[in-house]
Amino acid sequence: MDNITFQYPSWYILLCILLGLGYAVFLYHRDENLREQSPLLNWALGGARFLSVTLIALLLLSPLLKNIVREVKKPVVAIAQDVSESVAEGWDEAERTAYQESLRQLAGQLQGDYEVKEYAFGSSVREGIGFEFTDKTSNLSEALSTAYDLYSDQNLGAVILATDGIYNEGSNPLYTSTQLGAPVYTIALGDTTPQRDLVARRVFHNRIAYLGDKFSVQVDIAAENAAGSNSQLRVYKVEGNQLRLLQQSPVSINSNDFFETREVVLEASPAGVQRYRVALSEVPGEASTENNSKDIFVDVLDARQKILLLANSPHPDLTAFRQALASNKNYEITVAYIDELKENVAAFDFVILHQLPSRRNDAAGVLNTIAQRNTPHLFIVGAQSNLTRLNQVQPLAAIRAGGDNTNEVQARINAAFGFFKLSERLTDNLTNFPPLLAPFGEYSLAGNSQVLLYQRIGKVDTRYPLLALGQAGQTKVGVLFAEGIWKWRLFDYLQHQNHDIFNELATKTVQYLSLKEDKRRFRASLSKNIFNENESIYFDAELYNESFELVNEPDARLSITDSEGKQYNFTFNRVGDAYRLNAGILPVGNYSFQASTNYNGENFTYDGQFSVQPIQLESYETTADHGLLRLLSEKYGGELVYPADMAAIADMIRGREAVKPVIYETSRTQPVINLKWLFFALLGLLTAEWFFRRYFGGY
Repeated sequence: MDNITFQYPSWYILLCILLGLGYAVFLYHRDENLREQSPLLNWALGGARFLSVTLIALLLLSPLLKNIVREVKKPVVAIAQDVSESVAEGWDEAERTAYQESLRQLAGQLQGDYEVKEYAFGSSVREGIGFEFTDKTSNLSEALSTAYDLYSDQNLGAVILATDGIYNEGSNPLYTSTQLGAPVYTIALGDTTPQRDLVARRVFHNRIAYLGDKFSVQVDIAAENAAGSNSQLRVYKVEGNQLRLLQQSPVSINSNDFFETREVVLEASPAGVQRYRVALSEVPGEASTENNSKDIFVDVLDARQKILLLANSPHPDLTAFRQALASNKNYEITVAYIDELKENVAAFDFVILHQLPSRRNDAAGVLNTIAQRNTPHLFIVGAQSNLTRLNQVQPLAAIRAGGDNTNEVQARINAAFGFFKLSERLTDNLTNFPPLLAPFGEYSLAGNSQVLLYQRIGKVDTRYPLLALGQAGQTKVGVLFAEGIWKWRLFDYLQHQNHDIFNELATKTVQYLSLKEDKRRFRASLSKNIFNENESIYFDAELYNESFELVNEPDARLSITDSEGKQYNFTFNRVGDAYRLNAGILPVGNYSFQASTNYNGENFTYDGQFSVQPIQLESYETTADHGLLRLLSEKYGGELVYPADMAAIADMIRGREAVKPVIYETSRTQPVINLKWLFFALLGLLTAEWFFRRYFGGY
């Protein structure tokens, strides 16, 4: 429906008509040139002039054309099919084909009156139904949430959910906060009859273990309808295509609803991602043996840093540091005294020297070993320290002592410190911690150091360093110019009932000093070392020139090799100044990789390894849960239907008064002057008038 409105009073239209009429009369009533022609010509030309002038005048009134568009929107019916592995469990090809045809017939019945949208869900929700039933997980709540996200603001008539009611990802669909505003009809698939089955339901283990350590594996064993049966729990090491038995123990099933948790202790060896298999031997009459075993992957690291706490004599500071650093699993801590030293200092990655060099032991041998191996280290200064010798063995700061006197100093945080960041909680509280004892004297800093903590003496903020960090050649060095830091740990617990602030300061300081810089010019990396079998595997790579600037001019290649020697070859894509590669989804197993490139005639390679682990969630629960589906339909006002009665869903939806088409009206307003046909009409009138006047001698 179209109508025209004007922005001026309607009687202005009469003026426009009179203007057009007056102009035509004035031009043609007394025109001598056309008097000899037919009177009909005068009337025709006058009419053309009248129309063109009137239309131009009307356009000057800025008329608006209002157009109302009416659209009828059919109700949307969303059909969501569960395509996880458990749905098709026990189906033969004929049953699968028959079900597929029935669902398509249902969609066809709804097609005329409704807008039918089809989705598949399992590991993810996607458009279209493929009927492959290969997804490794099932997430019912995500299917409902997706329907809400897509159609909550549209005319959603109904949701048809075809599933067995088994979910192993996401929350319970009954308790989702999604308010669909439409009925949910559930098609109950699968078998609800409990069958005899033995399941290694869950296996709990550490994803990371350190070489030589022992780690615990807990196995949840469940069995249904298998009372009186016996099985064996076996743990294997998977080495290529071979299984090596590590442990076994008997399992006696004494009830039809059996559950037991077993603990197995294994040794982490060798380094790298190790694959283990936890398996239960089959019991007679078992419905499925696929869920009797589960593979686990453990990343065995040979990267634990060995830290030596070397002291001149016993001191409570040593215990404070040891306990703080022990909170980090990456650290292996040894405490020793210089006079009884039996440890090989060269075997340690980081050394803390408490009041060393001292007045009675200059620790020359230890300091020489540290210097030769570029071992990062931290000095803690105290009353027993030899300050003259200390000034010689570290370049960060020098102390010109004023005798054996000491100052009680508190910490003041340097806001300009840039090596690492401290939490806001630490910066707010550390200044209130009790004072430490620092040597009395003059302090001077070197240019290659940064101060993390300054000394506050009484109420005076000084520029004397309390904790300084920096570089001595190729080695990172730190100096704490005070003793008594054990008081900080106790005070932290007194104030907060934990040691978080003290531990953060100690671990971040040691982490910065002990961090080994990667000087390799070509590196490849993964986000993690263990992937699920349905995950795409992404690699990142970086190439540096001689000035350690990122470049990616040459091609970079990647070769992945599985445990059987099969190779997968790829070429990295360039992203910004670096490289990135999506290697896709790989089969379950252990893999090694080598990234390589050639830059300015020099070959670079980077080696690594990763593993792909299977997802077995669909095999742990095989009994369909139609009770859940019935409650779900009742919650949203729908009904539960079995596959044989699937066609009845179309009649149920048509019988609901609320599921009706919705009429949408859209009003669109535009200036009449924007109509192109009007321009050509005016142009045609004026052109025709000009042509006939010219032809008959009017000009």
